[in-house]
Amino acid sequence: MTPFAQFLVDTAESGEVINTLFEERLFDLVGVLHRITDTLSSEGIPYELIGGLAVLIHVEAADPTHSTLTRDVDLMVYRDDLDRIKEVAARTGFRFRHVDGIDMLLYGETESARNAVRLIYSGEKTRPNQVTANPSIAPETIAIQGSSVSVIPVADLLRMKLSAFRDKDRVHVRSMDAAGLITPQVEQALAAELQSRLQHVRETE
Repeated sequence: MTPFAQFLVDTAESGEVINTLFEERLFDLVGVLHRITDTLSSEGIPYELIGGLAVLIHVEAADPTHSTLTRDVDLMVYRDDLDRIKEVAARTGFRFRHVDGIDMLLYGETESARNAVRLIYSGEKTRPNQVTANPSIAPETIAIQGSSVSVIPVADLLRMKLSAFRDKDRVHVRSMDAAGLITPQVEQALAAELQSRLQHVRETE
């Protein structure tokens, strides 16, 4: 059993009331994740799991004591595949919506973004103030609850987080750093501005 899979089992079996909502939300997220990624994989459509859930998976594998909560499923895809993604996702209960500048897939009948899968595009800047464009898709395959998921590598995930540099991104960077994921090799591969941002995060913990 992978560390993340064991984490899901451990949290599910926990009797602590404080974890109940997190456990339910995490299982909801993983369910939605598998539904869309299994569909994309079966159709040969490239994707990577990114964002907070990717951070959680990597941190859980390295040092679970530094995990942070997340509430989103973010996938990086190629914009050229968007029409195909809309088509195949609709077969499994997802509906495409463009809300507040973000493309997303809503699952089921709800209009809430709570169980949405947000689509981020490789090679583009999600926000104009990003330092660098989103990286190419070159995922690692990680087994989560019995199903393989394509997950963004740590180095690319770190670059995305430092490039966006929102409050939640800085929280995620601290979590990754505390778990030992930001090795000297990963750090040295960063552009100068991103190295400066990493140092800022470390100095303001």
